[in-house]
Amino acid sequence: MSISQQISGIAHIGIRVYALERARTFYELLGFNFVIGPIGPEPVAIMSHASGIEINFILNAANDFAENVLMDIPEKHAGYTHIALTVHSVSEVQAALENAGVIISGGPITFSGGSVSIFVRDPDRNVIEFNQPA
Repeated sequence: MSISQQISGIAHIGIRVYALERARTFYELLGFNFVIGPIGPEPVAIMSHASGIEINFILNAANDFAENVLMDIPEKHAGYTHIALTVHSVSEVQAALENAGVIISGGPITFSGGSVSIFVRDPDRNVIEFNQPA
């Protein structure tokens, strides 16, 4: 069996954060549930969503409000720039985020294929896209 036939999905998304409680509060707003943590030598905390998405917080960010070197500086570095979550209604998500005091950092943007997205930053400046398919 080839490697491509072996892959069946994404096991989890790793996100480096500074403070567990701050990250946990934000991602609970998005519907993620705390599972366990901190655990392991890094350490790591795990949150899961009813959709099957799992996030592993890597709890070793050096400081509280650092720039996101993949998104916030002119020089472009290789690396993962954001996660994109599929939603049923961008406008409903946007209203709920704004009601919760979350700043929309981009969008709504309608792409050529008809999908619509908005973007936010978590407390550690990691980018999250909410995408409504066409």
